[in-house]
Amino acid sequence: MRVEGYRFGRIVVSGKEYTSDVIIYPDRVRAGWWRKEGHYLHMEDLEEVLEFNPEVLVIGTGASGAMRVPGDLVEELERRGIKVIVERTEDACKTFNRLAEEGKRVVAALHLTC
Repeated sequence: MRVEGYRFGRIVVSGKEYTSDVIIYPDRVRAGWWRKEGHYLHMEDLEEVLEFNPEVLVIGTGASGAMRVPGDLVEELERRGIKVIVERTEDACKTFNRLAEEGKRVVAALHLTC
C-alpha cells in the first residue's frame, strides 16, 4: 500500500480514493474508521490495529491536528512494543510511505479532515 495523495477530506491509496478516515495496513485499507469520540483517540478505537500487531503505528491527527492522542495511550502502545508516531495527516502519509518502503510492518490510522 502506498499513499499517493492527500488533501483535506480525501486520500488516494494505491490508486483508490477514500473520503472518510482510514486505517492503512500493508495489504489493505479499512475505510470508514470511526472513533468513540471523533477528535479524541481511545485505545478501543485501535483494537483491530492491536490484533495486527504492527512494528510502527503512524497516527494522522488531521489537516490542522485536531484529533487528540493522549500521552497515556501512546505510552501503553509503546509498552506493548509498538512504536508510535503522531503527526498531522499530511506528514503522517509521508512517514507511512517511507517506513513501508523501508520494509517496516507499519500501519497508519488517519483522520482526514480537521
